Amino acid sequence: METLDSRVRILWTMRAVVLATILTGLAVVIDRFAVAIDWRLVAALWVVAAAVGTVHAILHYRRWGFGIQDDDLYLVRGVVTQVDTSVPYVRVQHTDTQRGPVERLVGLSSVVVYTAGSRGADIRIPGLQPERATELREQLRDLAAESEATDAV
Repeated sequence: METLDSRVRILWTMRAVVLATILTGLAVVIDRFAVAIDWRLVAALWVVAAAVGTVHAILHYRRWGFGIQDDDLYLVRGVVTQVDTSVPYVRVQHTDTQRGPVERLVGLSSVVVYTAGSRGADIRIPGLQPERATELREQLRDLAAESEATDAV
């Protein structure tokens, strides 16, 4: 079972801090236009939201893993709800690598695996070094092509 690059915790923690800042901004707007809120409460809200988000990022990283097996891509993830996913290679339609601006800043990439069948069943593997993401994308593409050839009637 492979794990994600540890720098993905930075991305997830940054997301938590941004969310905490947005929540704090909403509290300031409420304070300005509706109900008077104590600034200490606003500061406490930000600290609690940022801390909870940071702990979630660390626990999420510890649980996230994936493996290339004989017939499928296997993923394990989740903090509160733990999800084990098995994607047969025969269901893989195509694969992409993605690098958003924040991912590029941290030096990471993601692989997106598009599957056949149901809408919204795409799999995203975040927190990979760009070279590993490219290698994984090509490996999954090759395994999908192999399984399609052997699955043909």
